[in-house]
Amino acid sequence: MCAKDTHEGLFSTLSFGDFWEWVVAHPNCILRAGIQNSVIYDDEDYHWHLTQDGPDIFLVQVIRGKRLVGEFVVYSDSVAYVQTLAGEQEGEVLFEALAAEESETPLVCFFAMSHGFDVEMGDSPHRVH
Repeated sequence: MCAKDTHEGLFSTLSFGDFWEWVVAHPNCILRAGIQNSVIYDDEDYHWHLTQDGPDIFLVQVIRGKRLVGEFVVYSDSVAYVQTLAGEQEGEVLFEALAAEESETPLVCFFAMSHGFDVEMGDSPHRVH
C-alpha cells in the first residue's frame, strides 16, 4: 500500500485509488495539476472539482463561477502507482501518477500540493490545511 519515507515524513509511493480518495478531500490544497504537456494553476477565482465518471475515469476540472476553465482526464488502469517527491517550492509536495505500461512518457499526471499525504490514524482523522 504505502511506504513511508522517514527522512522527509512523506510517503514515497501509494496506489492511485488511495491518492484519489485523499486528494478529493483536499481540493483547496492543490497548487497546480496537469498532464505531460499541460498545467492548470490554482487561482483565488478558481475552484477545483474532482469527480469520477464510472469506476475507472477520473476528472480533474478547474471552474470559475459556472465556467469550465480547464480539465484533464485520468484513466485509473493507465496508472501503476503515485510517487511523492519534494516540490519546487519549500513546503510543496509533488505527487506523480506514473504509467502502468512502459512508454516514452511515463508521467500520466501530477499534482503539486501545499502539504503531503497525511494518514488518518485511529478515531481522530488528521488533516493539514
